[in-house]
Amino acid sequence: MDVALVNGRVMTDRGLVDGLAVRLQGERIAALGPAAEVAAGAQVRDMEGALLLPGFIDIQVNGGDDLLFNDAPTLATIARIGAAHRAFGTTGFLPTLISDDLDTVRAAIDAARQAIEAGVPGVLGIHIEGPYLNVDRRGIHQASKLRHADAGSFGLLTSLKVGRTLVTLAPEATGLEMIERLVHAGVVVSAGHTDAPYTLVRAALDHGLTGFTHLFNAMSPLTSREPGAVGAALEDERAWCGIIVDGVHVDPVVLKLALRIHPHDRFNLITDAMPCVGSDQTSFQLQGKTIAVRDGACFDEAGTLAGSALDMASAVRNAVTMLGLDLADASRMASRNPAEFLGLEHELGRIARGCFADLVLLDDDLRVMDTWIHGRAASDERQGASAAHG
Repeated sequence: MDVALVNGRVMTDRGLVDGLAVRLQGERIAALGPAAEVAAGAQVRDMEGALLLPGFIDIQVNGGDDLLFNDAPTLATIARIGAAHRAFGTTGFLPTLISDDLDTVRAAIDAARQAIEAGVPGVLGIHIEGPYLNVDRRGIHQASKLRHADAGSFGLLTSLKVGRTLVTLAPEATGLEMIERLVHAGVVVSAGHTDAPYTLVRAALDHGLTGFTHLFNAMSPLTSREPGAVGAALEDERAWCGIIVDGVHVDPVVLKLALRIHPHDRFNLITDAMPCVGSDQTSFQLQGKTIAVRDGACFDEAGTLAGSALDMASAVRNAVTMLGLDLADASRMASRNPAEFLGLEHELGRIARGCFADLVLLDDDLRVMDTWIHGRAASDERQGASAAHG
């Protein structure tokens, strides 16, 4: 039976609309409109004035629920990580592999393919962050895992064949021809962990580079005489900029300045989440290093940031409270923008007729009350599981 979600405040393309009803038919949104029209013949769910937003899309998820994708690049790992993040409003995500041996990269790609074919909720593809990075901007990435692109790199990075493949690379470690080939093959290419000067990054943009991974972090900075990767990202209005809004990775004042320079519809909220999300662990292992979780952030023993303890609901709240954004902009950065970045805007990231019914229900404090992925509510699945075990 169709489901009608009524009496909510719905985030549409026009902004937040009070009292709009949303009809779900199978996996998709069938209609929006007055409750009396939309709800006829459908099972009605009263949202009791809560906020209904497009489900969050996180393009950088390293782990969750005590699991790190690098440690066990399998279908089961992806499923558990996705379930952990769904509790925080994430209805679409890219399991993310940080720099590792090429055999591990292959295993991760195989796992993502299996997850998509098996219908694991929310899996949109894979994000391969490295190993084609600059050692001087490696951050927490292990230096011994980094390499320059070679003849076999193209085949590996284009081997998923289903879903979306996002690759974070340093242009100086791959070359412009490789970037252009990857883009022509359907790979989304983002610059990160790069020390490239402005001129090289500018050339990479002209060869198909479209994104910047965790803007400001692990990339050549904007200075008085060298604009760097940051300057290239902010100058090009077409560039998509991923930002980690946790108050630690980048000072909120710096992000506010970036938002004054660059169009809001070209920012993506990301988490760069580690295994601690959806877990109460206070430390975890990352390629032989002990990572401590403290004050909402992750650090190695030398104080280097190691991903984050952020979830998408918190990222949206922080965008509103730390950056002063209105909810419509924050919502767009968490849903429609990343969908457009991945080329999925016709099906994801919006509450609109014909789109997949990927939704998140929030209270006034922007805490998650429920989620839907392709029309299936998490609350219904929990009740079904409880009944099955009863």
